[in-house]
This record gives sequence, structure tokens and C-alpha cells, in this order.
Amino acid sequence: MTRLSHRLHSLSDTQLAAMSRGIEKESLRVLPSGSLALTPHPTRLGSALTHAQITTDYSESQLELITGVHRTPESCLGELTHIHQSVLQHLGDEMLWVSSMPCGLPTDETIPIGRYGSSNIGRAKSVYRMGLGFRYGRRMQTISGIHYNWSLPGLSTNDYFSLIRNFRRQVFVLMILTGASPAVCKTFVAGRQHGLQPLGDTGTLALPYATSLRMGNLGYQSDAQAGIAASFNSLESYGASLQEALTRPYPAYEQVGIRNPGGDYNQLATSLLQIENEYYGTIRPKRVIAIGERPLHALRERGVEYIEVRCLDLNPFLTVGIDAPTTRLIDLLLLHCLLSDSPPDSVDDLAELAHNQQAVASQGRDPALQLQRAGQSVNAFAWGMEILDRCRPIAHRVDSALGGQAYNEALTLMQSRLAQPEKLPSAQVLASMASDHHNSHNRFVKAHSVQTRQALLALPYSAAQREAHEKAVAESLAAQQAIEQSDTLSFEAFRAHYVDPARLAV
Repeated sequence: MTRLSHRLHSLSDTQLAAMSRGIEKESLRVLPSGSLALTPHPTRLGSALTHAQITTDYSESQLELITGVHRTPESCLGELTHIHQSVLQHLGDEMLWVSSMPCGLPTDETIPIGRYGSSNIGRAKSVYRMGLGFRYGRRMQTISGIHYNWSLPGLSTNDYFSLIRNFRRQVFVLMILTGASPAVCKTFVAGRQHGLQPLGDTGTLALPYATSLRMGNLGYQSDAQAGIAASFNSLESYGASLQEALTRPYPAYEQVGIRNPGGDYNQLATSLLQIENEYYGTIRPKRVIAIGERPLHALRERGVEYIEVRCLDLNPFLTVGIDAPTTRLIDLLLLHCLLSDSPPDSVDDLAELAHNQQAVASQGRDPALQLQRAGQSVNAFAWGMEILDRCRPIAHRVDSALGGQAYNEALTLMQSRLAQPEKLPSAQVLASMASDHHNSHNRFVKAHSVQTRQALLALPYSAAQREAHEKAVAESLAAQQAIEQSDTLSFEAFRAHYVDPARLAV
């Protein structure tokens, strides 16, 4: 019996049945024309500060829909569908943009950052976003994705870090299988060096073998953050890496300053990272935090509670951007990463990870693509199929524990897509753009956004659903008002206290 098999069979049916996931899904609000909706977050959707299911991400125009924790993919996707229904019932003629890469965008300064009311915590969230705009540009922040939160009972903090190290090495196969952003509107890269190829005169730029431009150099990447050599060998090493980035002054950001000459705030801090969430990555260790608590302090004090997978594109062919087979693929890959040997990461390892991620983002469907594995070149598709083959015993074990064949069927589907790259979402996007939309990214996404809106509005929406939505909206607005009325500190005192390095320690 191999070490993986031994570890696999040490997992109990009870543990596997309690495997849990939740989804956070971002989408831009757009007008019927397909242009960005520049209106404030609708009050009829509640308070973006306090609503548990409906908030905003970077922009007032960018919704974030959040499910609770679920034991099955179907119940998780069911809740996500219900949230979409409630949102669309209250958006008038606006739509949700169904692609990760944005619609045609206005000038950078015109994109509205998220607003969360007059409380200190609400202002801090807006100032943080103002800082992101200065550091990376507002256009980059309009990229949307899906975050998949996952946990398994009985895992230690060290177990989660072992999983994370392996996931970072193997994430390329998930990017190939789920990437759905091979093209973008030219407004997204206006004024930037990009290396993309125009598709006729449609205003669309693409790369023929791209899988996920969102996860490449045009997405959540930055030269500043490239210098953060975060180690995931332990909570201690990860915490030290993050604390250094949160406290190290960064000259370019010091020039921006905390406030402008008129006294308005530019950013929360002049350090390399303003707060923990600014550190981009394909996966994060997480835990639930108290209001106002620093995430790094919570991790150091109470350990990892779950992990957040952050590399998933919205699939424009799916009603809520993700489906059950995809969630089961993620479950299997995470279990494979957990159960496999996980050597410590190193500086050389980190360089390989960065190379592989960019290569797959821009060339991930090239059958000849070579990736780096422990200093050696290996074909991406051969390596990916090797990983999926090793997931087969895990699929059998999970199906045995839960009943049915859903995990085996999901794995077989994903193996067939990897064996026939024309079936991959990124290939389907380019093919549909070419055959039905004159190679226009915006026409393609707009058409699917209209179809998705119609499909969701056609679903039954019960009086109970409407009543629950209205109750949650009213409660969130009241909760925001209570927070605003309870503030006692000036905003500057609140900000200084929040970013105090002493609050990062245990």
C-alpha cells in the first residue's frame, strides 16, 4: 500500500461526509448596452458593509455573492442560485457580467470604488480600495473570479500548510481545466504593455492558447508583490513573511502618502501591503475573524480553519459561473494535495511556481507546453493527466463514503477535457466568439449575460424567498446604522490603531 493509499484509508466516512465548502462569486453590474453600471450599490440589495450574502468587492459596480458553508456541492450551488435570483429581482434592467474579464471600461478614475457608509470600519474599507487604485490601477480591480472555501474536520494547521504547498505546485491543472478568460476588451489594457493579439477590428485582444488571462501578468500580479517570497512551510514562516510585507515601507507608496494635500485619504498605509488581503495568491490559509481583528493575528492565535482557493474563472456558459463537477474536481485535487508527500518550499520552488502560472495563463492549451517540476521540464498535459490519474482512488474512496458515483463521474469528465483540449472552457470561449460573435469578446459576454439573466429570472421565486431577502436587507441596513452610531474614535485614530504592527502578534 502506497503512503497516499494509507493516508486515504485513514480518513473516516464521517470525516469525508463532513467535507465542507462555500463560494464567494464576484460579478460586475452592467447596463443593457453592456457598459459598466456606474450607479451606487443598490439600497434594495442591503448594506454592502453588513449583508452576509450580498456585498461588493473592489467597486460599487462589482457585486460579491457569498454562500454559507455546505456539506454538498448541490446545496452550495443551490444557495448561490437563490442569491443570484434575489439580486436580479432587484436590479431592474441591469445584468451581471458573466466573464472574469471586464466589459468595456471607462477611464480608470471613473470606475467607482466601493463605499460602505460613514463608520470608521466602512471608511477604512473604502480607503483601502483607494489605495489599491493608486497601487495597481482601478481597471485591474474589476477582474472577477470565484473563491472556493474548503475545510475537512480533523486537520491541523500543519496539515493545511502541507496541502497549500502541494496545491501551489499543482494549481496549473486546475487553471487549464477551469480557465475561461483567454480574451479581453482592449479598454482593459489601455496604456499598458500587454503582448496580446488583436482579433480583427473588434476591439478584442487574445492569445490563441491562453486559458486565464486573469491569472497571468495582466491580472492580479504586481512587480511590488513579486518581491514577497512568502514561505508556506509553517504558520510561523508564513506569518513572518506576511508581517514583513505589512510593515516594510515601500518607497513608491511612501511617495503617494497616507493623505493628499487636501486631507483626503489615499491609502491605509505606505507599507508594501496595506492589509493582509492585499497579498494575491492562488490559495490562502484562512479563519473566521472577529470584527476589527487582524487576520494574521487570528491565524497565529487560533490556527488555520479553512483554505480559500482563488484561481477560478467565471465560466460564462454556466448559470452561476461554476457547476457541481467543477466543485468535485476541486475537492479531489485538494484531497490529493493533502494526502501526498509535501516537501518544504524553497526559493527555487517559488521561481518555478511563478513561471508555471504565467505559462499556463498565457499558453495553457498548447499541447507542447513545458512546465518546470523540481528543476526538470515536463509536458503540462502529461503532468496534469498524471495528477488526475492519482485522484482516481480518492474519487472511489469519497464515493464509497458518500454513496453514488458523482466524484468518479466528475473526474472522468475532467480527464476527457484534458485529453481533448478543444473541450476546455477557454477553447469554447474562443470558438463561440469566432463562430457566433464576430470575434468580439464584449458581444460574446453580453449575449451570455442576457441569456443568464433570462434563465435566472425564469426560475420560480417564491414569496418565502422574497420575504427572506427583504428581511436580510432591512437587518443589514439597521446593522450598518448601529455601527455608525457606535463609533467613538476619530477616523485617523482608528486607522493608526488598525495598522499598528503590534496588532499582528499573538
